[in-house]
Amino acid sequence: MIILFDLDGTLIDSTEAILESFSVAYKTFEAEVPADALIKAEIGHPLDAMFQTLGVEEEKVWDYVHAYKMHYRKISCAKTVLLPQAREAVELASRHATLGVVTTKTAKYSIELLEHMGLMDHFEVLIGREDVEHPKPHPEPIQKALLKLPTVTNDIWMIGDTCMDMLSAKHANIGSVGVTCGYGNHETLSKCSDNIYQNALEAVGFIANI
Repeated sequence: MIILFDLDGTLIDSTEAILESFSVAYKTFEAEVPADALIKAEIGHPLDAMFQTLGVEEEKVWDYVHAYKMHYRKISCAKTVLLPQAREAVELASRHATLGVVTTKTAKYSIELLEHMGLMDHFEVLIGREDVEHPKPHPEPIQKALLKLPTVTNDIWMIGDTCMDMLSAKHANIGSVGVTCGYGNHETLSKCSDNIYQNALEAVGFIANI
């Protein structure tokens, strides 16, 4: 069995670090900072797409992304926490499956966070934004993760908190489980997955008992 996890909103809560870094990016260019709710609604998308959706002109997007990353790298470990029962979810999953992380977050920062939290050793692969041309909901991130895993199995699952995770899984022809502990809710997730649980531990329990 293979279980792939999304990161933000599925295993970790880095909302404070994300909002602070967005604020710094906008203030760097003396632009008005969008409301927190507008930023949170876009979490899960790649940074460049988030800034464009939030009104940054296309030719300035990568300058904002750079300013964001320069600040985020300084504060991410201090201002990110594991979601409730996330550690237990990873530990339980590792007893049943080979594990990976598939995220639109930068892989470098994702690995640093998971190492800081003492969880990286449980994962055989981590695919981040810089590893793919087409991020979720495209299947490429999942397909790349699976190419790096030695296990030959058709019993493959993606656990995530947004429809982008669920659609990426569908397009990659693997199972999916939505969790409501992050940035999606039951109403939105029910449009893209039949399996919805409160958190990653419940999701792993569901998969392990099938």
